[in-house]
Amino acid sequence: MGLFSFIKEAGEKLFGIGEAKAAEEVAKKDPTPVNVEAANKAAAKAIADYVAKMGLTAEGLTIGFDGASATVIVQGMADTLETKEKILLCCGNVKGVENVQDQLGVVEPADEPVFYTVVSGDTLSKIAKTQYGNANDYMKIFEANKPMLSHPDKIYPGQSLRIPK
Repeated sequence: MGLFSFIKEAGEKLFGIGEAKAAEEVAKKDPTPVNVEAANKAAAKAIADYVAKMGLTAEGLTIGFDGASATVIVQGMADTLETKEKILLCCGNVKGVENVQDQLGVVEPADEPVFYTVVSGDTLSKIAKTQYGNANDYMKIFEANKPMLSHPDKIYPGQSLRIPK
């Protein structure tokens, strides 16, 4: 449990329309008047829908969003550490999100997650070489980040990835 940082300008573009778009404007400190509560709820719903679309679930999963601090708050109880990590990554790899406050428990206790932020020029092979000493272990990273990754070559700078042990 804790606070994880993400790159605000990188990630899935979920806040494109309606009240969810207003939440992004609140996060930018836009002076245009908006219903902040409705905007935050719409943004939280967009993120929750994205997590559900990825097929990730947790008992009592609730996702909140605070546009002023660009923070997602995640609560509930995941079955495994892998599921927890993937939910946190789904919430953080959203354009307009800077932090994820992890209040998500795990039924099966395990070590703390290891995340890696992609930089320009990175490939999964290069990351695997750094993390494991063998570039051919890139599929471990790819498999650990499915379904958020659809292809091993489709990563982008600023994206956070789960690095399995």
